[in-house]
Amino acid sequence: MKVSRQSSGRFVRHSLSGRGCAPFFVLIAVAMSVVALGRSWIGQWLNMQRAQRVAVNLPAARSALQAGDLSAAIEYAQEALNNEPIDPLAYEFLIRALIYRSYSEIGRESDRERALAVSATALGKLARNDDMLAARAYALQANGAADEAGRIALRVIERSPDHVLARIALSLAYGAQGIFEAALREAELATDLADRIRDYQLESYRALAIAHGDLGNYQRALVELDHAIGFNSKLIPLHFESALFALQVSDIDRATVSYYRVMSLDEGNVKVRVRLCELSVRLQERSSALRFCQEVTQLAPDWADGWRRLGREYFLSGSFGEAQDAFAQCARLQLEQNVSADDLQIACWYLQGQAAEIRGDCDSLLAIYQEFLDLARRADLPQTWSYPPGGPSICVRATATATPQVASP
Repeated sequence: MKVSRQSSGRFVRHSLSGRGCAPFFVLIAVAMSVVALGRSWIGQWLNMQRAQRVAVNLPAARSALQAGDLSAAIEYAQEALNNEPIDPLAYEFLIRALIYRSYSEIGRESDRERALAVSATALGKLARNDDMLAARAYALQANGAADEAGRIALRVIERSPDHVLARIALSLAYGAQGIFEAALREAELATDLADRIRDYQLESYRALAIAHGDLGNYQRALVELDHAIGFNSKLIPLHFESALFALQVSDIDRATVSYYRVMSLDEGNVKVRVRLCELSVRLQERSSALRFCQEVTQLAPDWADGWRRLGREYFLSGSFGEAQDAFAQCARLQLEQNVSADDLQIACWYLQGQAAEIRGDCDSLLAIYQEFLDLARRADLPQTWSYPPGGPSICVRATATATPQVASP
């Protein structure tokens, strides 16, 4: 009850339950309804926008992959995850695209490591999701962890026997462990399932080709790999693998066609020039080998192994000055890049020294030899390179002579 005083001085009572307050409550009710509807609409709108962004990015990623543009495919897949951080399809696609790219060019090992990290992140958010477990197994086998990959894939298959990617990962893991018959069996099962659901056909036929190749059935491997290429002829790793199987049966023409197919897809590809250099050496085409190895160092001047390969070709062709320079580049890059002792290419010092000795370049030979001895002691290398007490024969009469030292055994 509310009491008010009118101008006449009389007190008048107003009931709070009177009809005069009804509009007030109606307004409140309407306002609350508007707020609730607004929140609902805004939430729906935001979800719709997020879904649209994901929907746009994933098809774009698939289109980029089909066009052979792995970098764009990876970028679109990452954008999809930025929009929806718990999207299993985006995680799986990103992992697969990273692994494909890692096989497309030299120096792409970090892509496989990134795929492994992405799979760990995905499992942190979707721990019991079979698709993520299968993607994790796929990433593990690509990074050399075949045992763990096999265990995870088997766990998925126990729950979902028709899981295609888990079967593919298991086949590849078995192959890496030398269990070739089991690898073939799993790849055949994966291919049957993939054909039935019309998905993962490229991956399953590739796994089947690898399984046949591991068993020495290279012609059959080529047939199955042709099926995989039929699903995406612009995916570079498939052409590298086709060339590899072709070389196993001495089909040089097919290998050459596969390599030039890679060059048509990626004009600046370094890895294909490395393979063409190797193929030219096999065919004893020295001038072609030199040309391709020169192109490797032009396109990847900071890749030490490219200089080692070029130095070897110069050395074998009798161009010892050029060989010495190329091996010097290889040695310098390894020191600058802090290459581990296990991965050092010692030939870059030894053959550099041999080239200098053949040329009669005593000053360079002594400097190279001393650098090698210092490195051998520091890194505890098992290799040794030593001269007799008098030093290198060309330097016996020189003013400076080498101090005889032997690297640690």
